[in-house]
Amino acid sequence: MANNDQVILDQIIENERLARMPTATKPDFFEQYVAEQVLKNYDLSDDEVEYGLTGGSHDGGIDGLYTFANGELVHEDFDPTALKRNIVIDVVLLQCKTSNGFDEDSMNKIIALTRDLFALDVAVDNYAGVYNEGVRDGVSCFRQLYQSIAGRFPTLRFQYIYATRGDSREVHPNVQRKVEDLRSAIGSLFTHADFKFEFYGASDLLGLARRQPTTSFDIQFTEILTGRDGNIALVRLQDFINFIRTETGQLRKSLFEANVRDYQGSNQVNEDMQQTLIGRGPEDFWWLNNGVTVVATRAVQGGKVLTIEDPQIVNGQQTSTEIYNYFHAANIINVGNDERCVMVRIIVANDAVSRDRIIKATNSQTSIPAASLRATEKIHRDIEAYLAPFSIFYDRRKNSQKQQGRPTDKIISIGLLAQAMMSIALQRPDDARARPSSLIKKDEDYSQIFDESLPINIYLVAAKIIKTTHSFLRGREDLAPKDRNNLLFYVATHVSSVLTKRARPYPGELARIKVEDIDELVVCQSVAVVEALYRALGANDQVAKGPQLLAALQQTIDMQYPLANAGLQADLF
Repeated sequence: MANNDQVILDQIIENERLARMPTATKPDFFEQYVAEQVLKNYDLSDDEVEYGLTGGSHDGGIDGLYTFANGELVHEDFDPTALKRNIVIDVVLLQCKTSNGFDEDSMNKIIALTRDLFALDVAVDNYAGVYNEGVRDGVSCFRQLYQSIAGRFPTLRFQYIYATRGDSREVHPNVQRKVEDLRSAIGSLFTHADFKFEFYGASDLLGLARRQPTTSFDIQFTEILTGRDGNIALVRLQDFINFIRTETGQLRKSLFEANVRDYQGSNQVNEDMQQTLIGRGPEDFWWLNNGVTVVATRAVQGGKVLTIEDPQIVNGQQTSTEIYNYFHAANIINVGNDERCVMVRIIVANDAVSRDRIIKATNSQTSIPAASLRATEKIHRDIEAYLAPFSIFYDRRKNSQKQQGRPTDKIISIGLLAQAMMSIALQRPDDARARPSSLIKKDEDYSQIFDESLPINIYLVAAKIIKTTHSFLRGREDLAPKDRNNLLFYVATHVSSVLTKRARPYPGELARIKVEDIDELVVCQSVAVVEALYRALGANDQVAKGPQLLAALQQTIDMQYPLANAGLQADLF
């Protein structure tokens, strides 16, 4: 008989599934839900959570595998060159089961997988017949990163989470003892790695679900100048680090979602800044540094504390990260009596356009590639406004739509829209699949995808096609998560040709597609075509990322619409 916590958890998860991902199966959504809760500190989007799910047959007891470098999710096209010092690699492995307890067999599978796939002297592909591609790719992603930066001696941390609907206080001793076997397995492979294992039951998952993301933060200051809708404060370095760091010691990535530049790693400015922090010269730090700009929706002063609602550091990520790195090395640097300050500007701006103008202005004082100011550009605000009446919500700022309670099936990120446009407008689904995180970082691609001369309706069509396809594939219980991801962008390409009746549709033709014509029937037919080609070629990542599947798909489409290819060039708009 289920206890009350199990009944409540089941009801919450089912309500969430119906509201956010109605086509997902209950077991699949349980994995999604658990991953969201246990990885809450990493502030992942729904797409990022799905990216790390590996469940299905031959998963080796692992339903999710995520690698983080300094708190950032590592994709297959992750660029490690910016990681220079104080690098922390976190590997999180999840086992999620809807059972009412924790069993020994699952633990044995996890131990075996760890010994097999994390032994760096044995190729991952040697286990192709033992573990599915999702698991192997997840481990390969970690291996590539770790081996590329091993010479920089990163801190390595493994975290295993075994979650069920059971009671974590009633784990059988035989199961509990397996944790030490797993600890030994990791210790024999990575002698200096940290190890953590946690059992999560229904009560634990409910506790995580009740913990809402923090939107209000306190920052203590020494001096402050208050003006209309803003403050300029001097904040001690040790108080500033408490503002930008989580309770577990990680950099609070959510504070930097509106920053137009990633941390630039080891460049001359950052090296000099770090030396200034370490050297502790006679000058105060704020004398030598431009400081940090924070945009917030509200700021209230109480004594020497400023309470800031929904803060975003829009300028000063380099400064913030170097301060974080300085304190991260506190085991070798005595920072307890450091009275130096950093200057922090807090601007209260509730209007989205005003916030974007502030972001752009505060980042225009130094040389930045034009394409870095992306989410603030007019085209993205236009897309956001245009999609909203069709109940498609553009996530210009990561997770902002999710925090407003929008369903996953109705949210599209800048990155996913770029992949959709790459698939239907540029007919390059292979690139869309192979470069999930770096696609819009390339100015040449970005300028073709987000071009104000394109008809605005093309973005609605692209969003509708990709979200309808994603939702349909999510409902295919027979498909592994990796296969769904591999098929997604090719199906979108095929759907665009079917709806325009052209092998290579032009933007104007795509823009004239009626949204009501993008339904599950046309997606289902396209899935059947693409899946047959995908499986005939080997049904793996290499097929989806390489040229063969695209060539086969184009040949199929050319046979279906030969007259369209032979005719006159269509109008662009």
